[in-house]
Amino acid sequence: MSEHHTHHHNHDHKHTKEVSNRLARAIGHLQKVKQMVDDGEDCSEVLVQLAAVKSAINNTGKLILKDHLEHCIVHAVQDGDDEMLEELNNAIDKFMK
Repeated sequence: MSEHHTHHHNHDHKHTKEVSNRLARAIGHLQKVKQMVDDGEDCSEVLVQLAAVKSAINNTGKLILKDHLEHCIVHAVQDGDDEMLEELNNAIDKFMK
């Protein structure tokens, strides 16, 4: 792994608390899905609930991305920070897989 993650722009993202809350809810939901599996519940219902967790995680990722674009990327463009833009491209590639 590269050690390029040294960007310390002030991460005063607007949605940090909301992102954290959404992740907490997704974790709780995923734990319930695991319990459904452990309890031998219907596979179809497990898949439906798992899809809901995936959707919640994807929407949280979009919110993180939006925050990142509004703050860090604006600064990166102003500062001519190509490395940060490249990091964002790599992160988007990984997130969208």
